[in-house]
Amino acid sequence: MNTAPIATSQRLNQVRYDIRGPLSRRAHELERDGQTILRLHIGNPGLFGFRVPQHLRDAIAQHLPRSEAYCHQQGLIEAREAIAAQHQRNGVNAAAERVFIGNGVSELIDLSLRALLDVGDEVLIPAPDYPLWTAATRLNGGVPVHYPCPPERAHLPDAGEIEALITPRTRALVIINPNNPTGAVYPRELLVELIAVARRHGLVLLSDEIYDSVLYDGAAFSSLAPLAGEVPCISYGGLSKVHLACGYRVGWLSVSGDVARTAELVRALDLLASLRLCSNVTAQWAIKPALEGANEIGKLTAPGGRLHAARSAVCDAVERSAFLRLVKPQGALYAFPSVDTDRLPGFDDAAFALDLLEHERILLVPGSSFNIAARNHFRVTLLPEPATIAEAFAAIERQLERCAAQANRRVA
Repeated sequence: MNTAPIATSQRLNQVRYDIRGPLSRRAHELERDGQTILRLHIGNPGLFGFRVPQHLRDAIAQHLPRSEAYCHQQGLIEAREAIAAQHQRNGVNAAAERVFIGNGVSELIDLSLRALLDVGDEVLIPAPDYPLWTAATRLNGGVPVHYPCPPERAHLPDAGEIEALITPRTRALVIINPNNPTGAVYPRELLVELIAVARRHGLVLLSDEIYDSVLYDGAAFSSLAPLAGEVPCISYGGLSKVHLACGYRVGWLSVSGDVARTAELVRALDLLASLRLCSNVTAQWAIKPALEGANEIGKLTAPGGRLHAARSAVCDAVERSAFLRLVKPQGALYAFPSVDTDRLPGFDDAAFALDLLEHERILLVPGSSFNIAARNHFRVTLLPEPATIAEAFAAIERQLERCAAQANRRVA
């Protein structure tokens, strides 16, 4: 009998998803031992007391008897028409036939890259990125090429730098706006420049807009597709963040741009959607009321709202810190502080995150997990109560002081 370990795909050797990786597994071990862990590592509103708006719950309950069969592979027609109508109001040549609903945007990112890529094709991805983009590119045989979005530039990309990375194998340009993990919101003028790069080189634009209404202090979001016109663009949205419904696993994509140029792409997406039969039917009934109802997230991000107060708590804590710096997030549900390496030379984000978990029982994500070379950042979510965030950053400061003391001992 062969007792050798089962070999797994070598592609997985290049794939990481540290948001639910080794640190998260260690946190589970500590919880099993009776420890309480403050989880700042993931944007999961339901774990922090946020609730899905009642009219979305009511829509699901009302349509539960109609949710027991497979639906069309692209999704419920009522839901797709509502998504297309929203895009049309923004001036996009959207149609229900070019909309696909999935089990979260995560599934649709994978389907899109599977439809686009042959082995060795390249995808331009921001650094830092939401790491699923890099992982899904590799899993579908592609090569992620990261373009920098450094804090010195308010975490914004430079169109010229991106264009310099393009080769004959480049197929697509990923834009995450508002950005996870940095909270950057891209100015309209910058988006126009990025579209021009895609137009010149025949690239498909992949616009991750899952946080499109999570905005602070008057930040203005510009959707990419209306600006892109005939340039092929796939826009992604969903219920997880704006409508606080992560567990519903409802995302969508809409293909826009020249209809003739994108026809084969739509057919490929339809084939792949058919292979998985359909996405969760029950939760799709929440899409139409979500898109046609009030923007409830706006109350939370406006001054006086809980998310606005949480963001202020992070900013205030960083301002008080002897070690931390921050580009103030303009959107999304995260902050991406950096550690001043002049104060802490040799700082390592992964080692710090583990020590913070062991000493202070706080779980966050090292910045290098988001595919940047620098090892002096970390990401925290803005979802806890502001007082909890203030306590967490006091603990983070204590751990940074320990790091400074250890560094001084080594020098001595």
